Amino acid sequence: MVMKQRLVFVGSSLLAGFLIVVPIYLAVLLLLKVMKSVVMLVRPVALLLPESVPAEMLLSLILVLVICFVIGMLVRTRIGKTIRERMETTLFERIPGYALIRSLTQQLAGSSHEKVWKPAFFESDEGLLPAFIIEEFDDGRYTVFVPSIPTPLAGAVYVLDRKRVHPLDVPFTDALRAISKWGSGSRELVATMEKKKAASFTRAS
Repeated sequence: MVMKQRLVFVGSSLLAGFLIVVPIYLAVLLLLKVMKSVVMLVRPVALLLPESVPAEMLLSLILVLVICFVIGMLVRTRIGKTIRERMETTLFERIPGYALIRSLTQQLAGSSHEKVWKPAFFESDEGLLPAFIIEEFDDGRYTVFVPSIPTPLAGAVYVLDRKRVHPLDVPFTDALRAISKWGSGSRELVATMEKKKAASFTRAS
């Protein structure tokens, strides 16, 4: 039993590290590739600087950051938002998992008002399990992701009746923090759920 728990801990830790390291590694590779593609643009300016300064790499990085900043500013405008939404609808959302990952990223940044990845409790036969609502059916059922502990991005998916799912009015990061801390902080989540149930009962009566 102890050996099994240790293996589970090692496996979950490896997975958690993998989910952190791989996106960072891919982002760095992409950044380096983009920097390499703009070297020709900055080379004339780089030749004016001393050889002791890594001018090409430095200027390439600055140029890429400026381009990202400008694009970020443009997508905040009305026309930019329209173009971005059309690109997401016609291109990006065709990529499997894009919409879900985008919503997760927005939730982590605290800038999403979508119902995807909404914190909840799944009422199982053994007790309440921390979960996230992924989607809602027209008939009221939920697709629910139940994360493993302490690896929030690994777990199981269930389709459940509404009565077994208790949505929580808490920030996504609060629920994620409780899961990553082996359940520490769940007391506040349960209190939020019970407060909501009591308010609903009061309105019904």
